[in-house]
Amino acid sequence: MPFTFKQFHIDDSHCGMPVSTDGVILGAWAALPDTQKIPAAQLLDIGTGSGLLSLMLAQRMNNQDCKISAVELEDGAAVDCQQNFSQSPWSEQLSLHHMSIQQFLLEHQQKRCALFDTIICNPPYFEHGPQSDSSQRATARHTNQLSFKTLLNHIQQLMTPSGQASLIIPQQSEAGFMQALDDTQLSLSKRTSIRTVENKSPSRILLQLNHQASSHRLFHSDLIIADKQGQYTPEMSQLCRDFYLKL
Repeated sequence: MPFTFKQFHIDDSHCGMPVSTDGVILGAWAALPDTQKIPAAQLLDIGTGSGLLSLMLAQRMNNQDCKISAVELEDGAAVDCQQNFSQSPWSEQLSLHHMSIQQFLLEHQQKRCALFDTIICNPPYFEHGPQSDSSQRATARHTNQLSFKTLLNHIQQLMTPSGQASLIIPQQSEAGFMQALDDTQLSLSKRTSIRTVENKSPSRILLQLNHQASSHRLFHSDLIIADKQGQYTPEMSQLCRDFYLKL
């Protein structure tokens, strides 16, 4: 259903996966390029869906000189995304590529385009289990067309040597993700566990990736979404206050 944020509006009526707390947290948490060192940054959103993450990045970049490319395979989601981009304050900085990430990489390499300083992705993550009768929802949620191995390989090829990639996955998918990560030249630099409430086990994991370097330090942290009374924690409010209307 339509969802209004402080600076933009999202219509996700044709998307396999609607706007979610996962997406908002990722968009607010993700690493941004250092505009002092990179004056004309290139950002990439893999599997953009309704365009939520691209729009959040555009807002956070605060009209800095940057270009945000969004890749989306599914037809209905691409329709919603293009409309959301066109109606946003940053339409000139946003471009939608209606294709698979595999086709995007091929065309990108053939055209010898610049690599990306920041990559963001809320990927399909279920490798097993029942799938939705809706092909749109199944594509958005399951790894049939985009496995972790394929995703990480494409991130590795599309990201600049000093670039950063940010993703969110379910806690139960972390082992499989890390196994796929071991087969790349990427490394984990930041990991944040997400708990829906303070007395529950982590349900989601935020991950920040870089190209492997000789010196490497991994930063761990935790984020609790709500307290026992169901109210957003101060950390959650601080993270998302620029986006949610009621914060």
